[in-house]
Amino acid sequence: MNRRAVVASVGSLTLAGLAGCLGVVGFDEHEASPGGVDATALEETGYERTAVEELAVEEDVGALGYSERIVVRNHMTDHEKAVNLGPLGSQRAAVFAVLTTPKIGVVGRNVNPVEEMSTAELVELVASNYDDVGDVSHEADETVTILEQSTTQSQFTADAAFDGSPLEVALHVTEAVETDDDLFVTIGVYPEQVAFEEEENVRELAEAVVEDGNR
Repeated sequence: MNRRAVVASVGSLTLAGLAGCLGVVGFDEHEASPGGVDATALEETGYERTAVEELAVEEDVGALGYSERIVVRNHMTDHEKAVNLGPLGSQRAAVFAVLTTPKIGVVGRNVNPVEEMSTAELVELVASNYDDVGDVSHEADETVTILEQSTTQSQFTADAAFDGSPLEVALHVTEAVETDDDLFVTIGVYPEQVAFEEEENVRELAEAVVEDGNR
């Protein structure tokens, strides 16, 4: 599964939102800070941080004959856990990711569309960038608190594959919450066969998100 493609798509959406809003000095580069999860929650759930990846998306966008090179720098902070997959043994197949993308204000409004995307739209964005994820079905919604803000976390099921073997997975996606400068979205993925433990773990991890990805 290609997490870089997910981040790239988020960046491309942001660039699209900037079309027609050019000509404002200083709006040519936008960067989010990486988010993370509190160390205590990682220890309690058995996850560990495995990567903090930046992806810069660059594009010339313009309107009315004016164009500008725009750069949007997003971050994906990955956390993984080994779970028992039966015949496949213990595999690092449970993932919790914190996606950050910059807020971009133009004339008093944010033009990063991620802020207004529903969990259904976000999970469609995620699934469309994974070649081996399909047949996504919505299961339930709940309210979680991330960075002291209430937001919706939705659970979906999907068909996927792990090392070429078919695998049914659960996907948890939250609607974006905002800090002063960035938007935060959390994504949890794990095999359905370990849902009895990982469903609660994903909820705990989401509510333990921190702004400083180095913590």
